Formats: sequence, structure tokens, C-alpha cells
Amino acid sequence: MTAFLLGVLSSLLATALVFVGGWLRTGRPRWWLLGLLSRLTGTGITRLYRHQGSSEVDLAQDLARARWVKVLVGRGNVLTRDAFTPLWSGAPKPVQVLLPDPDSDPATWLSRRGADLAHTDPGFGPELLRAQVRANTDYMRRVRERSPAVDLRQFDLPNTFRIIATDSGAYLTFYGRHEHGRHSPCLHLAASGALYHAALGLFEFAWANSVTSRGRRGGG
Repeated sequence: MTAFLLGVLSSLLATALVFVGGWLRTGRPRWWLLGLLSRLTGTGITRLYRHQGSSEVDLAQDLARARWVKVLVGRGNVLTRDAFTPLWSGAPKPVQVLLPDPDSDPATWLSRRGADLAHTDPGFGPELLRAQVRANTDYMRRVRERSPAVDLRQFDLPNTFRIIATDSGAYLTFYGRHEHGRHSPCLHLAASGALYHAALGLFEFAWANSVTSRGRRGGG
């Protein structure tokens, strides 16, 4: 049942991203038409970013105003950048963080993602990706020691998307197979839209099937 749910939600989100990607390639999007379609269809897509990296200014503003934050990332570099720094040093707010498990079986999703990236980035490979995830996991463990509102877990699921959600909206990226996340299109989803709730469903599925840093199943 959980595999079926994950497949349905992933298909829904991926279809929306493919549509938006095609829209972006046609030239300058007509933002008023996008807003109209979003309201008529209930999808809740409010902003499009040609590349994930260009969303960070807006992301930082949304994180500063958020009452809670949920993060699922494929590598975790964004957690060490300026957009997240106020979360770690400011007034505590609940933050759930999911990072890939760097110690999972070498044949699993994290290794596959590293091998895929090596097709277009000659300096990349499964072991480098694991090393980067380990470094970011160590960083978050130290953050958690100073901030009890931060909950850190690890997952072993398809390493193909990123979700950063707050009570007011979510940033969703589906990674191109051979592209770093920063080069992939990113959607901003309003909290009132269907895709926002689908993204939260994906996060909650991953959270329920995650493990803590002590190796205990998170959903038990």
C-alpha cells in the first residue's frame, strides 16, 4: 500500500514538473495565466524557477516567517547555506530534516544517484556523494545538539526529489537523472493547493520509513 501511495504521489508531482519544464522552455512564461490555471485546477503552483538555485532568496524569506519546517534533501548542501542559518541560530521552531542514509547498502538509491551524476560530472561518483552526505549529516548532528527543536532522520528511498515545506507553502524539485539539483526546475506550491498536500504526503511517507541516527526505525 505504501509503495502504491508513493508511486501515485510521485507520478502526480512529476507530471506537474514536466508540464512546467516544457512551459519554461517555450520562453517567458505568462505568470498571470499560470496563476489563473493554478486557481482553476487547484494545483497551487504560484512560482516557477528555471533552476533550483534561483529560489534561495525567496526560500530564505519563507523560512524566516515559518512556524515549522520539513526538509527532505538529496545531499543536504542547502542546509549549510545562508537560507537556513537563522533556523539554527534563532528562536527555536520545529524542524524535521531527512537526509539520505550514507551507510545504506552500496547497491541502493544513493549509490545509483551518484553513478547517474557521474555521467555529466566527471569528478563525481557514488563514494563522493556518500562523503558529502556524511559531512552534511555530521553538520546537522551538531546543529541538533544545540537546538532540541531539530529532528534529524535518514532515509533510503529514490534520490530523485527535494522538498522544503513550511506552513505557508513548499518548494519542490524533481532532479533530472544526470543533473545536479541546482540545475533542475523548482516549483513553489501554495499551502492551499493539491500539490502542496501531495508533497507533504511524500514527506510523511519518507519520515515514517526513516531511521534515526541510532538506527531505530522512525515510523514505529
